[in-house]
Amino acid sequence: MGFTERRSFPRRSIRRQAKIIIVGSPPRHCLVMNISDGGVRLYVEGAQVPERFVLLLSDGDGHPQPRDCKVAWRLGFELGAEFLDVAAHRRANQPAAAL
Repeated sequence: MGFTERRSFPRRSIRRQAKIIIVGSPPRHCLVMNISDGGVRLYVEGAQVPERFVLLLSDGDGHPQPRDCKVAWRLGFELGAEFLDVAAHRRANQPAAAL
């Protein structure tokens, strides 16, 4: 019996620094382990991450892109989070001709 992929979106390993924005606290650094269109796996040490937060992630050109997130799972210093703004993020990143 083989492994069946159940994820809706394929993941990409990126190992990129990002910041978690929590209301009432200074931004916290984290490491993005992998990412997909639907979510992200983070390594966060020394910070209690609430169930909902904003992830500030560079788009690769140095422009921070805020993403609304909800924690899906936790394991030690790692957590998986679902992007709550998937549809809006896709529309914003499509060329005008594709809309």
